[in-house]
Amino acid sequence: MFFAVRNAILATALLLSYPCVAEDGSAAWLRYAPVPAAPYASLPSHIFVHGDSPVERSAGAELARGLTAMLGRSFDVVTKRSEGSIELTLASGASTTLESYTIDSTRRHLRIAGNTPQAELYGAFHLLEEIAAARPIPAHEASTAAAPVRWTNEWDNLDGSIERGYAGQSFFFEKGHVRQDLTRASAYARLLASVGINGCNANNVNADLDLLTSDHLKEYARLADAFRPWGVRLALSVDLTSPQAVGGLPTFDPLDPTVIAWWQRKVDEIYTLIPDFAGFTVKADSEGRKGPAQYGRSPADAANVLARALAPHHGVVLYRGFVYDNHLDWRDPKADRARAGVDNFAKYDGRFEPNVIIQIKEGPIDFQAREPVNPLFAALPHTNVAIEVQASQEYTGQQRHMVWLPSMWRWVLDTDLRAEGRHTPVKEIVTGRAFPLASGAPRPGGFVSVTNAGLDANWMHHPMAMANLYGFGKLAWNPDEPLDRILDTWTRLTWGNDPLVVRTVNAMQLKSWQVYEGYTGPNGVGTLTNILGYHFGPDIESAERNGWGQWIRGEKNGIGMDRTAAGTGYAQLYPPLVAARYESLATCPDDLLLFFHHVPYDHKLHTGQTLIQSIYDTHYKSAREAGEYAVAWSTLEGRVDPERYRQVAALFNFQAGHAIVWRDAIDTWFERISGIADDKGRVDRHPLRIEAESMTATGYEPIDVTPSETASGGKAMVCRNDAGCTLSTVLQQPAGAYDIAVQYFDTWAGVSNYELLVNGVSQARWSAADTLAPVQFDPHLDGQTSTRYTAHHLAIKPGDTLTLRGVPDLRETLKDRGRQTVEPGAMSPPNQRRDYREFAPIDYIVLGPDGPLTPQD
Repeated sequence: MFFAVRNAILATALLLSYPCVAEDGSAAWLRYAPVPAAPYASLPSHIFVHGDSPVERSAGAELARGLTAMLGRSFDVVTKRSEGSIELTLASGASTTLESYTIDSTRRHLRIAGNTPQAELYGAFHLLEEIAAARPIPAHEASTAAAPVRWTNEWDNLDGSIERGYAGQSFFFEKGHVRQDLTRASAYARLLASVGINGCNANNVNADLDLLTSDHLKEYARLADAFRPWGVRLALSVDLTSPQAVGGLPTFDPLDPTVIAWWQRKVDEIYTLIPDFAGFTVKADSEGRKGPAQYGRSPADAANVLARALAPHHGVVLYRGFVYDNHLDWRDPKADRARAGVDNFAKYDGRFEPNVIIQIKEGPIDFQAREPVNPLFAALPHTNVAIEVQASQEYTGQQRHMVWLPSMWRWVLDTDLRAEGRHTPVKEIVTGRAFPLASGAPRPGGFVSVTNAGLDANWMHHPMAMANLYGFGKLAWNPDEPLDRILDTWTRLTWGNDPLVVRTVNAMQLKSWQVYEGYTGPNGVGTLTNILGYHFGPDIESAERNGWGQWIRGEKNGIGMDRTAAGTGYAQLYPPLVAARYESLATCPDDLLLFFHHVPYDHKLHTGQTLIQSIYDTHYKSAREAGEYAVAWSTLEGRVDPERYRQVAALFNFQAGHAIVWRDAIDTWFERISGIADDKGRVDRHPLRIEAESMTATGYEPIDVTPSETASGGKAMVCRNDAGCTLSTVLQQPAGAYDIAVQYFDTWAGVSNYELLVNGVSQARWSAADTLAPVQFDPHLDGQTSTRYTAHHLAIKPGDTLTLRGVPDLRETLKDRGRQTVEPGAMSPPNQRRDYREFAPIDYIVLGPDGPLTPQD
């Protein structure tokens, strides 16, 4: 049976490897596209696997699948060892503390040896990726994991929705249960294993209260079965109220004997069903989740109860350090959410069980485009810690903007916190080397990525976003792996070895984090997105005057949080050498200035430029660079498969337009509040724009947009006539070929239709049919729904009449649209009546030079 299944897999792989077959991205970096076979002609065609565990069988089958597809000849798993073979074997006498493998190659024999079956699998995947990248097979190579915990957190809910997920519904759950078909879950485990990820926490940290019922646990066992052949262990997020909510106890006090006993029984039940269960992730006392503080208990009290129950089974507790009060008094100049991690956990250092790991977000706020490294990493020298990053782009463009996040993560991991006055970069803290155990061995720690992959065919919606998951796995295995090598390998595996493709994609990705930061939140102030909505578009004021603690303290005379000793004191939470650097304006880096200091807008940066002019210039420069992605990508047409080419082109065009929305919103707000004009005269001055409200309107009427900076001139035009409305103007541009961009608003529910005409002749038609990721009910006209359509290569001459016709969608309910229920994640309460109409809203029209770059005015 095994060989029949393997042969079927190989046949499928061969079919998918041919360039004539359309690609939907589901293969990710495991495409196994053909490479020149000559350099690998001596590679033996027989694969002998010494062991018979499910993981080792997967390793052998994967080698046969990949090598056959890439090299165009048959590779088979055989039952007898021979000299001329590829051999997969366990390394004798090797330590199993951290997975490690070696690859040794001679002319007629290749041996992959791992200290665990999982390590054998990782070695097999590494060999395959080297060949897929057209690199030579080394005579000898050895590799060891940096830390034992290399997990993803998936924030999937039992109803099938995914919190902060931007690529479709869950492939684990639907309608309150584990899915019957777990093929996709198994394929995901294969992807994770291919980059060394060994654990997957499959459910939301805001855990369903009935998660631990016996019936549900039996279903999770099926999910663990789907993961197991790939060496990925299942973990679950648990709610600390479970003894009360599930067990019916009158309390969930972690020190109550009945609660302790309940947890022990429940853990034993789990291991009866899932013998290789990895452990629990815990979110407590934060954002409405109850926790030990309700009983005057500490995080250590709660974590240790779970840890003691898990310890006999070799399970771990990852207790999130994300504990803060979201009802802070914004009027209090000493209040500071950033302090919460250290204030809530440092005093318990050394009081956690050996199998507890504190899972610490990379920064002290919440996955911003840039924030300083979390000082909690240095405050727990006697406690195991792991770093939590977010491949799911909650605050970084939600997989509609290309942002290569490993650049940020490497910056974090390389940051030297100088604990105890010595070299202690974050990567050495989370791998347990900076503060080892008394025995001298590294502390158990590691890496966690909130990933939130979904049912979209390509897993993460944006094909380029898969580089973030790939990069996370590589950095978790080896945080010293060069970034350019990680990216180059991903590009080759995903897009092929065409030199132009590789150079182009690598160049765009490598600068994309700084580009995104450049047109969103500057100088460490935060991303400046709408924090009260779904964290996508610009809305600076949403951060102010509420209890969430993401304040920027922006007012007429200055901006930024004062976190010095004279302010909230947050800077003093770092070890002294780092604290002194952040405390002083003379040494605080410009890219973190506004996180630590409240300064006037004309404050001189280390570059010599004023803060305000730097903001203006950076936003214009970065928005243009984002627009140039589409230009660069257009040079690759015909060099990558057409399906993925079109998808990326559409996303780059979206990003080009949305980067301008961000640029204008941020710069306009800063100019308005500071009263200081852009010395280049660009901000809020757009001579090439035709404001919708300035055009001759038939049926269209003006409305105010809130916040006003998210629409040009603060207004839009809407049509309430189901027959449609028009906006017209007479053009005076010199004769020539132009691109015409229409900036409009695309709300989630409605599907307005548009037509662009010149002298009454139709030039373009499109529908506002976008279901903005995530699928949310959002009827607002603002920076989250503002988008653009660009019509290219239009012949224009003076005196031409340009007309835009919009037809609104006036159906009022989902039932009218053939949908009976509201999709998961809707922003408004279910009992609030929603207005699903969309009124064909228009912001402005702009003409620009003919070419792939959308007009920039």
